[in-house]
Amino acid sequence: MKYIVMLCDGMAGYPMESLGNKTTMMAANKPNMNKMAKTSVVGLCKTVPDTMAPGSDVANLAAMGFDPLSCYTGRSPLEAMSIGIDMNATDIAFRCNLVTLTDEENYENKIMADYSSQEITTAEADELIKAVNEAFKTDEIEFYTGISYRHCMIWHDGPKGLGLTPPHDISDRKITEYMPKEPKIRELMIKSYDVLKNHPVNKARVARGLNPANSIWLWGEGTRPAVPNFYEKFGLKGAVISAVDLIKGIGMSTGLDVIEVEGATGNIDTNFANKCEAAYNALKNGMNYVYIHVEAPDECGHRGEADNKIKAIEYIDQQIIGPLTQKLLADGEDFRMLIMPDHPTPIATKTHARDAVPFMIYTSNRDEKGTETFDEEAAKSTNINYENGVTLCKTFLER
Repeated sequence: MKYIVMLCDGMAGYPMESLGNKTTMMAANKPNMNKMAKTSVVGLCKTVPDTMAPGSDVANLAAMGFDPLSCYTGRSPLEAMSIGIDMNATDIAFRCNLVTLTDEENYENKIMADYSSQEITTAEADELIKAVNEAFKTDEIEFYTGISYRHCMIWHDGPKGLGLTPPHDISDRKITEYMPKEPKIRELMIKSYDVLKNHPVNKARVARGLNPANSIWLWGEGTRPAVPNFYEKFGLKGAVISAVDLIKGIGMSTGLDVIEVEGATGNIDTNFANKCEAAYNALKNGMNYVYIHVEAPDECGHRGEADNKIKAIEYIDQQIIGPLTQKLLADGEDFRMLIMPDHPTPIATKTHARDAVPFMIYTSNRDEKGTETFDEEAAKSTNINYENGVTLCKTFLER
């Protein structure tokens, strides 16, 4: 038996009046998911514990079968691992976003105009992070380039438990009440604006009509990861396919292979077909388990783009799920596929929610009593509810 997780980041949401009181998941044309739902186990799963923030870090750990309450040490350490940073036990990693703030004179009166600096390219971001590192690097603090707007700061023997706010949670809001209380973090963010606002990269971006990456935003701090080994826990040789450092870092920390895919961007322009091909090849070449992560629905949700979120869901259905299942069925391969979001990212709020998410477990050689469609309402109608991802994953891998 082969096992596939199709993790559609942020796919779930709330009904929208503009969509006839449907969610984007309900409005999307997804014939493959809907067909599979008819013979699948469909229900709801709570991926985020009540005491934890509904981040992709916590929710993806849960979807992969690990209890975030016992193994989560922070988001940024997982990303640091993917970047290749060798953290010491006393190091604290911070996610360092390159963001676009408005141009009010007082930094604290600025508004979070764009948490991703309009999906700045990695090449441009590398120049900016190098400038920040040159300005602020000390024996204690150093900055590292990641991908696009997602980067990392390491603070040797740094503070923990700062309660820092993710920038995607405060889109279009004044940053005043969300500023860090920790003096050094606050100082670095404020001073970064002077380093970046007139940098040649940003001048060129403005000239092209693009948002400048005019500040860093620090958040998601944590210590070195403490996640169990996937093979030792589940007895399966597996791999992760994702464009996002966070998911790659989770995979690496659990001993899963990380498969790089040409054209994978973490957004709606990602190469969906290449992800499908990479998953198929991994399963045909010795892997028992593949975790396919697509960030696009989440990014569209954060930007409030309902049409693009619908398209992202449709691309997943038509360019990954459909072709992959057809190839495996044609090969006569027995397989089981878990399709789910990690958390909802509703268009109305532009941020993550902690609601239980719809899931579907399809088994190629078994017919279950499923639902006519796969969406939030269909999942709710079955009265099948899992209180955590660990239990759902155990069911998925042992059925």
